Amino acid sequence: MDLSKIKNRLDNLNQSSKPRSTEKKDYTLIYWKPKSEGKFQIRFVPSKINKDSPFQEIFMHYGIGKFPIVALSNWGEDDPVVEFSKKLRTSSDSENWRLAKQLDPKMRVFAPVIVRGEEEKGVRLFEFSKTLYMELLSVADDEDYGDFTDINQGFDFVVTATKVQDRPGFGLSLRPKPKQTPISEDASQVKTWLDNQPVLLEERFKYTYDKLKEELQTFISGGEKETEGSITSEPAVAFDSTTPEPVKEEKKFTLSTQGTPKKAKSEEFDSLFDDDLPF
Repeated sequence: MDLSKIKNRLDNLNQSSKPRSTEKKDYTLIYWKPKSEGKFQIRFVPSKINKDSPFQEIFMHYGIGKFPIVALSNWGEDDPVVEFSKKLRTSSDSENWRLAKQLDPKMRVFAPVIVRGEEEKGVRLFEFSKTLYMELLSVADDEDYGDFTDINQGFDFVVTATKVQDRPGFGLSLRPKPKQTPISEDASQVKTWLDNQPVLLEERFKYTYDKLKEELQTFISGGEKETEGSITSEPAVAFDSTTPEPVKEEKKFTLSTQGTPKKAKSEEFDSLFDDDLPF
């Protein structure tokens, strides 16, 4: 027996059994948000994936899992939360309708931007609310501004971040600068920004239908896991602090009629899908 070879083999096996370190993704190079109060200057960049608009509307589920979840409807697929919400609305019970409204996916908007003073970080995705989205659309519709993403005659914007009382993060407002400017004087830099942009709807952010259904059932049952091997949610996207906070309240709903014995929450949950949902 060659003891030196035995030792080498043992060392190799010990090394292979150790967890391998995985490189953490630097989300600050993908997403941008103000980190403090103050003013920040940004430039919206023409989108690589959609030449007609820099804006990408994404629908999110908030409060169901530990982190916001990208709705499967963004990929044009069936979504158990959306189906459940529709089913709740077939009832005449006001609690069901209230819960259905809470479960409806909420729209957030993303756009590629360059942050002035941080140009070396490249194009990043700026997430903002529907309110700011409508303001930006109004600016684009204003004949004094028009296509503010134009690489030669577009406009920078000033984003103002202010602290909101009793809320985490910052409230955001924006205004266009009055002077038209090129996005950059360096043509090669412009080409790099147009060609290299983060992809928002990556497959790794996508929940399976069954995983999303499990998150929904846990939410409905008040956080009690009823099956083994529960799945822990991971962040779908790195969201800024302007993301709506989940509503923390007791979930109550019933489809039972007067005189019918009360069902457990899990039974009521399953009963909503007995007819035509693929569970």
